[in-house]
Amino acid sequence: MRAPGLFCVAALVAAGSLVPREASADSMDPALERLVLNPSCRQGGSQGGGSFYDPTSAAGRCLPNHAAFGKLVTQLGAVVAPPATHPARTTGFGGYRFGIQANYTNIDSNASYWQQGTQGPKDEATGQDSVVNRDPAGIMQMYNVYLAKGFPFGLELGAGFGFLANTEIISGGGDVRIAIFEGFRDSIPGFIPDVGVGGGVRTITGTSQLKLTVASLDAQISKPIPIAGTVTLHPHVGYQLLWIFGDSGLIDLTPNTDEVTACGYQGDNNPSLGVPVGGRGFDGQPNCSNSSADINNSVVFDRIHLVNRHRINFGMQLRYQMVQFGLSFLTDVVSPLNANKSGDTIIEDAPVDPTDPSGRTVLAPLNRLADDPRTPEDDEVKRQWTLSLELGAVF
Repeated sequence: MRAPGLFCVAALVAAGSLVPREASADSMDPALERLVLNPSCRQGGSQGGGSFYDPTSAAGRCLPNHAAFGKLVTQLGAVVAPPATHPARTTGFGGYRFGIQANYTNIDSNASYWQQGTQGPKDEATGQDSVVNRDPAGIMQMYNVYLAKGFPFGLELGAGFGFLANTEIISGGGDVRIAIFEGFRDSIPGFIPDVGVGGGVRTITGTSQLKLTVASLDAQISKPIPIAGTVTLHPHVGYQLLWIFGDSGLIDLTPNTDEVTACGYQGDNNPSLGVPVGGRGFDGQPNCSNSSADINNSVVFDRIHLVNRHRINFGMQLRYQMVQFGLSFLTDVVSPLNANKSGDTIIEDAPVDPTDPSGRTVLAPLNRLADDPRTPEDDEVKRQWTLSLELGAVF
């Protein structure tokens, strides 16, 4: 068992070498407070930039851009999704599979929801945070470590943990695989490929702004090709269905303004005051000597649940004795918009017109993954692809 131990050390060293050394830390972390439809509700600070409440806005609220949140979650979900980059064959009863994996997934970095919805690098001269991410990374880098164990009847259980480069996001989750047909090498069944099905789930931590969970179901077909008795090639092809679930935390759309101080807070309007304030009765609302409008600028974005993504994958795995190397490619079969034409979870029934400061004017129903008429560019959620590299061992 010394060889597996030595391989684990080598794998960890290799994983460290894959991570960029000069990356701008945290530049792709979520910044959901910037996703507003009416930026005029805010003003810059004395140092330039910032998101302060604008008292000259006639107490107008900042209007959250729910569609932009949905688009950001949909593309980020494909980045952290369980990888289906493996042959149909499992490790077998008593077998173990360990490895590291680097996944490179493209995003629509020119879209406003990525530029407004992520932190961006700090200003090198002043050290201040960016107010917009002008150049988001076009490729998101996800690095995973996984371990799987084989059981009888073609069952395999596994767990994976990952780190999303240029963020503080860490992912974790589990997988299950079942080989429906595998291991036949002789006679007529030897011509039939291995067939397997599986599924997985990944969730993230490291940010208080976003809760993201991605579940998957996949089917794989593969056929081992032995070479010279010591090397085996495993070409494989498969289909994967993703379900993306996203919820935001409580987001302050004017984070640089203390709403309690701005309103001149004097306590809640309850019986402890003796007399109701403003003839409203004891409604429990804050009692302010100034405008309380900024209190309403803390919001929760509409949740995104059950967004579907249909993906195909194909790749090749090379195994030499117990060491294996894999190369796989995944891509959407259809656009996310065509995969989610209807459903209450992705339709904004009454999108607010940002040109109306009162927020009372609404537009026609909007599919949140479609091009938003309120933005100047085409921001329909595009298809995504993932290139996966894998180094591991089976023993």
